Amino acid sequence: MRLATVASTSVALVLVGAKAVAWMVTDSVSMLSSLVDTSLDLVSSLVTFFAVRQALIPADADHRFGHGKAEALAGLVQAGFIAASGCALLFAVGERLGSPRQVREEGIGLAISALAIVLTLGLVAFQRHVVARSGSIAIGADMAHYKTDLAATLATGVGLFVSGQLKQPLIDSGIAGLVALYLLHGAWGVGRRSLDMLMDRELPDDERQRVRDIVLGDPAVRGVHELRTRASGITKFIQLHVVLDPTLTLGAAHGISDRIQAAVRQAFPQAEIILHVDGWDDRVKP
Repeated sequence: MRLATVASTSVALVLVGAKAVAWMVTDSVSMLSSLVDTSLDLVSSLVTFFAVRQALIPADADHRFGHGKAEALAGLVQAGFIAASGCALLFAVGERLGSPRQVREEGIGLAISALAIVLTLGLVAFQRHVVARSGSIAIGADMAHYKTDLAATLATGVGLFVSGQLKQPLIDSGIAGLVALYLLHGAWGVGRRSLDMLMDRELPDDERQRVRDIVLGDPAVRGVHELRTRASGITKFIQLHVVLDPTLTLGAAHGISDRIQAAVRQAFPQAEIILHVDGWDDRVKP
């Protein structure tokens, strides 16, 4: 996870410098939109770097459930940055529409856009691999930013080429406006996922059903209820009641409980599991 944050920060530094040069040379508002997007990626990558470091700190006496929600806080901060920049970019587009100017030296802009696409594709592929293994929300949010940046860079390249060929500066401004709206859409998605974690939203239905299936697959289990789940960073918390034969000895019930927890943990390696054993379904009065 730490390597992914270093990679994203390094790529963002290179792209910010390259796109800043391209913007000054071309005077393209769509290149400005791409520069803003990449600058946000750099800020977000730095936020993610520190958030991941904090989230990976083991639980301590003051934080018994760990520090995983640092990732959600980072995602919320990133969503705010993206939304603010999207609004500012829309304002810049409005000004340019009022006084359109033709782009210059679009060939340089196209070359830098091609470089940015290659670097971003490699980074997104690496981040997808890390997210698949760790489930990190912060790196997932960072990856979402770079996907946005990839789309923005592609759109900028197309806008520069078409605007230069047709001598229509409004095409350049229109592309920038679309990028700004895309930024706002991305901010909404990142912010919503972060709030879900901060508010202890239940895990997705398919994951909850998977837990039920694993527990009910044990031949000693007569029922399962009171399933509660949430996530904090890469850690998932699963609580549930299982119904066993009331005539079992305490030792036997404990052994079955350990067996069930081991099966659930095999499917959810980062999970913290709290299992309560019932001799009957305590939802029903005897």
